[in-house]
Amino acid sequence: MDNQFLKNGSISIHPDVLALKDKAQKEGLETIWERFAAQQPQCGFCELGLSCRICVMGPCRIDPFGDGPQRGVCGADADIMVARNLARMVAAGAASHSDHGRDLLETLLAVGEGKAPGFGITDQAKLDRLAAEFGVAGDLPPLPKAKELALAMMEEYGIKKGYLTFTRRLPAARLEKWRNLGIDPRGVDWEVTEMMHRTHMGVDNDAVSLLVQALRCALADGWGGSMIATEISDVLFGTPKPTASQVNLAVLQGDRVNLILHGHSPLVSEMVARAAQDPELVARAQELGATGINLVGLCCTGNEVLMRQGIPMAGNHLVQELALITGAVEAMVVDYQCIMPSLGDLAACYHTKFFTTSPKAKFPGATHLPFTPENGAALGRDLVAQAVENFARRRPERVLIPGAPVSQVSGFSVEVIEQALGGTWDPLLNAIKAGQIRGAVGVVGCNNPKVIHDYGHTTLTRKLIENDILVVDTGCAAVAHAKAGFKRPEAAELAGPGLKAVCQALGIPPVLHMGSCVDNTRIVNLAAVLANALGVDLDQLPLAAAAPEWYSEKAATIACYAVASGIYTVLGVMPPVLGSAAVTDLLLNGLETHLGATFAVEPDPAKAADLIMKHVEGKRRALGLEAR
Repeated sequence: MDNQFLKNGSISIHPDVLALKDKAQKEGLETIWERFAAQQPQCGFCELGLSCRICVMGPCRIDPFGDGPQRGVCGADADIMVARNLARMVAAGAASHSDHGRDLLETLLAVGEGKAPGFGITDQAKLDRLAAEFGVAGDLPPLPKAKELALAMMEEYGIKKGYLTFTRRLPAARLEKWRNLGIDPRGVDWEVTEMMHRTHMGVDNDAVSLLVQALRCALADGWGGSMIATEISDVLFGTPKPTASQVNLAVLQGDRVNLILHGHSPLVSEMVARAAQDPELVARAQELGATGINLVGLCCTGNEVLMRQGIPMAGNHLVQELALITGAVEAMVVDYQCIMPSLGDLAACYHTKFFTTSPKAKFPGATHLPFTPENGAALGRDLVAQAVENFARRRPERVLIPGAPVSQVSGFSVEVIEQALGGTWDPLLNAIKAGQIRGAVGVVGCNNPKVIHDYGHTTLTRKLIENDILVVDTGCAAVAHAKAGFKRPEAAELAGPGLKAVCQALGIPPVLHMGSCVDNTRIVNLAAVLANALGVDLDQLPLAAAAPEWYSEKAATIACYAVASGIYTVLGVMPPVLGSAAVTDLLLNGLETHLGATFAVEPDPAKAADLIMKHVEGKRRALGLEAR
């Protein structure tokens, strides 16, 4: 599928995206697709992983055809260079998601100390369970308990205990595999720092050793920083429950003040969501001619408020610019991650105000209003108030909101799934044993302009559910599936007969939304719960993961901790490793013996579905279950 849009002119499967892309062209505005086309042909050395800028003796490159340099200035060959580059991708991804978790912990600590007005404990039961898991005294009042839990979890970053607490959720067999391979994660900051140290010139120059540490670094995120982000978000803002909402660019409303929440952290967005219900601000919007205030989400900040507040989702990564091009957005509020630096210039072409709120993420053309736990509630109100006042500057003749909203149901946390099954996992396990559900797949990840927008996600998932494979999703993939109509209970009609019967009996769609991209930890946590219930390791389950349109360093980290946890993972976009046959072979073939799982790369999503179905049926046979 790579670059197929260059051949046939298509960039997306969605009419609303195409309509706004046409509007941008008529107005002379640049989007990600123009910038992608302008970069063609992209650097072949970089695509293969055969370029290096780690030190200033370079930049260096290695000629894949053998006629040019075969070593960098320092002497690094193709194997070292490719492994080093991939390892640094994983370290950056782990740092990003784990730092997100640290932000949540700092807010929880401020709540516990009474220093975060507007924030509080929403899920007391989850606070109690986590406190017990981390050895915090059970008889403490809620706020002191929150403080002690935050302090205990902060030790997971600069750890001294020798293990990450959440890894105890795994079967003993998985922990033994990690110990044998030397990848049991010791601490979040420890593993990220060591990965960066090893990739400095003149440190670790063995490709296998580098990749082993990359797996360890990824596990420190998946079973450390990212899992902390998920669990503490639930404590502060509530554990997600099935929530009806809507999706696509048409959730923007022409008669309302539109404010977009974009990025990955729920800290500011939750405060904005509360402020948008302030009767004074609603009344002011009406004074200015609007019928009310309309909040919508983009990317994973959108997923966070979607699954807890039911706030509709405008779209995923590739449509963030198009949302502004509707001309109907009074303000966009961003925090961090996956936010295009182009947004400030684009907002200036309209009346839109562009606000940045993270102290660690500034953007050109933005008004910077940094968040702290202490100012969160006041900041949320200020952002909504400025958006309301900006409604008077909207130019109706420049507004285009194409299409119509699509309904969806989101917010299937592990706790909710267990409750829906009657408080026991037996109904799900029995459905798998009986063959009604052949297995389950986590379809996750980003969008990438190298792939027709949302084609990879929806094509793969449609084929999986047609063959009785339950799909769980997060992040940008979740938006794609919702726009395709997979997130409605009526979508059970799209599933095979076994999955259809299960979905209809439970009143659920065949694709279950589990949250934002840090919430991939919900998926591996669910896999661990099922493995423990069956008394097996994760690699024995009929499970898989797929990222058909991934682009980011975070996605590389997620893929690594999925495989290291025992989950076969299929990528739709090739990572930059083909310059080293040794690294490529290790990732595609060499991990199975040690971890019971490996990577596959298949750009065609229909063929990727075939690979996954073959894998699922093989795991069923190995468990003694009926296989097709």
